[in-house]
Amino acid sequence: MKVGFIINPIAGMGGRVGLKGTDGVYEKALELGAEPVAKERAEKALQRMEKEHVWYTAGNILGEELLEQIFPEDEIKVVYECEKETIGKTTPEDTHQAVRAFLEEDVDLIIFCGGDGTARDVFEEVDKKVPILGIPAGVKMHSGCFGVNPEASAELFNQFVSGEADVSEVEIMDLDEERYRQGEWEIKLHGEALSIYEPHYIQLGKQSFRSVDQEEQKRNIADFLIEEMENNPDDLFVLGPGSTTAKINELLDLDHTILGVDLLKNCQLIELDVAEKEILEHAEDAEGVRIAVSMIGNQGFFLGRGNQQISPEVVKRAGLDNIYILSTPTKLKKTSKLRADTGNEELDEKIKDKKYMKVVQGYREYKLVEIQV
Repeated sequence: MKVGFIINPIAGMGGRVGLKGTDGVYEKALELGAEPVAKERAEKALQRMEKEHVWYTAGNILGEELLEQIFPEDEIKVVYECEKETIGKTTPEDTHQAVRAFLEEDVDLIIFCGGDGTARDVFEEVDKKVPILGIPAGVKMHSGCFGVNPEASAELFNQFVSGEADVSEVEIMDLDEERYRQGEWEIKLHGEALSIYEPHYIQLGKQSFRSVDQEEQKRNIADFLIEEMENNPDDLFVLGPGSTTAKINELLDLDHTILGVDLLKNCQLIELDVAEKEILEHAEDAEGVRIAVSMIGNQGFFLGRGNQQISPEVVKRAGLDNIYILSTPTKLKKTSKLRADTGNEELDEKIKDKKYMKVVQGYREYKLVEIQV
């Protein structure tokens, strides 16, 4: 089979340092201590993919460098020369040109490693000419072309090769960040692409849910979390992104960020929009750490999508039993499984071993939800 492959080398770097993406803020991400994650995640997937195919790629850090570590030299063909050898120097135009070169070679499938922005760049060239498959590495991923984690992307590829998985239309989506910063959670649909579909391994597109009682549902959840803070005044509460967690700050009449991670202690604001480093620093002065995160509707992700500041180190500091997964009943009706993709295999396995986790859907009202294995 002829496979096109490209990496967005800066994808995901903004996550742990509290940025809402990396495009356009790469230098700032570096200043904050960000490290590359895309190559490692791509390698996890490629190592598990069946061999003996022809891999068409872009030069140096856009694909060639990694493929040469895994596949025989005669299976790799560089069809777009990227002279840039430094992460941060490549641009979306490199992705566009590489994908055009793949199409000229009549590839059967295009695999990319990145986030929604990379998916959009690939889609703008491919449309529905050939299937695309994403290895998730971005800060946020709402499109339906990604495996739920790198290992799942590899399994999707292998099933596609063996004829066990079908090709289906999926939505290419992205968050309108400007409106999101204004408190409006709006997902823009860029179009429909072809991708490999197998319900256990592919992530569905994010869904937004609205109903007349949504605000009341969020208020009930927030009332419970506020009571938990009052009962544990010496614990640091780490509030992840989203409108459900933001309701907690709103009821306490505190400032809040919609996209970021905020820290509270004894119902008082400690710091807004923090990165992993600040969370761990404040944790040193707390008796315990408790994490409140929203669940992404339809997908079920509660860690590893848009909240990478809450890193494996932060989760280990808190403990899995001190994670509050929040969801309104309206959203929960459309979400059958929970998922985590922290980037740490040991932690992901511990989460899977729990089999079920509680989701807070009201004031002291829980629902046990199965964790996707």
